[in-house]
Amino acid sequence: MPCLYRSQLLMSETYITYYHSPVGLLKITGTKDYISEVSFHDTSQKAEGNKKHLPPLLIQCVEQLIQYFQGERRQFELPINQPGSSFQQEVWGELIQIPYGRTISYLELARRSGDSKATRAVANANGKNNIAIIVPCHRVIGSNKELVGYAGGLWRKKWLLEHEAKVAYGVQTLF
Repeated sequence: MPCLYRSQLLMSETYITYYHSPVGLLKITGTKDYISEVSFHDTSQKAEGNKKHLPPLLIQCVEQLIQYFQGERRQFELPINQPGSSFQQEVWGELIQIPYGRTISYLELARRSGDSKATRAVANANGKNNIAIIVPCHRVIGSNKELVGYAGGLWRKKWLLEHEAKVAYGVQTLF
C-alpha cells in the first residue's frame, strides 16, 4: 500500500520522535493516525521526543526510514497528512508518483500538475513539503540536470539521489 494522502488535518494528539539517519537528525511528527512531518535538524539540537509512549505509527515510520536507508525499502506505506492549498496537495501527490531512483525536472512536475508555465509555483510548493524523503521532493532537479533547491541542503539531496541510484541500478555516482 503506497502513502495515503489526507486532504485535511484532523485534531489529534501530536507526538514527536527523532531518528539519527545517515543524512543527519530527522524529526518525525505525527499522530496515531498519520505522519505530518519528517524534517532535517542539526545534530547540535537537543533530540528529545515525547516522554510518553509513541503510537505504533511513529515507530513504524522510523522502521520504514531505517529500511529505506538500508536499501531495503523503495516505497513508504504510511498515512501522511500536511496542511496546504489544493495546488500544493496536487504537487505533493505528484511527488509521490516519481519512481524510486528516478528524477524529474521542475518543468516536468509543472506539466504533470497541469500547467507547464507554473514552474515557479511548483518549485514553491515543492519547497513547502514538510514530509521529506517519504514525499520525495529530493527527486526533482533542474531542467539542465543540475541539483537545485532543497530545504535539507543540496548535499543531502545529492546523497539521497546517489543512494537511490546505487540501490536501484548499482550506480555509484550520478553527479
